[in-house]
Amino acid sequence: MSTATTNPVAIQRRTGWDIALGIVLLLAGFVVLGDVVVATAVSVYFIGWMALFGGAVAFVASFFRIGKGGFWPMLLGGGAIAVLGLMVLRNPLIGAAALTLVAGSLFFAAGLTRIVAAFQEPEHRWLLLIGGAIGVILGLWVLLHLTAASFALLGVLLGVQMLVEGITIITVGRWHHA
Repeated sequence: MSTATTNPVAIQRRTGWDIALGIVLLLAGFVVLGDVVVATAVSVYFIGWMALFGGAVAFVASFFRIGKGGFWPMLLGGGAIAVLGLMVLRNPLIGAAALTLVAGSLFFAAGLTRIVAAFQEPEHRWLLLIGGAIGVILGLWVLLHLTAASFALLGVLLGVQMLVEGITIITVGRWHHA
């Protein structure tokens, strides 16, 4: 007697809804890039509210773990995230600067990682070197111009990501369960 289980299979395909979603994302990306300062402000407030709400939920949920493992890490982590969200909401300019500092550091670190990987991967060496150099230069520019970048970087990143997502969904589609 055989017990065959059927696992849902995910296939990648493009539907009319995917094209509609892609067009909406493209339009939203252009709107965001039209005023990156406003998009940055909205992003900072959104991140602040999500951190405050998520941290508060984790803090409260930690009390359901009393007597089980993970009470203290969840309590302290939830409290810390809630406080972080509150701090971002109370001073969004510092929140934007902190998020921009993190983004610049990530660009720089990823660029350095690609440069190091280029010397270990001869097949794609030039592509990794070029991508790494661009990442290092972008990271240095953001870190050296933190004040100017803080007002626009998050909005630019959000807008570009929306454009890329829209183009990708229109051309490739999404994963659907068969």
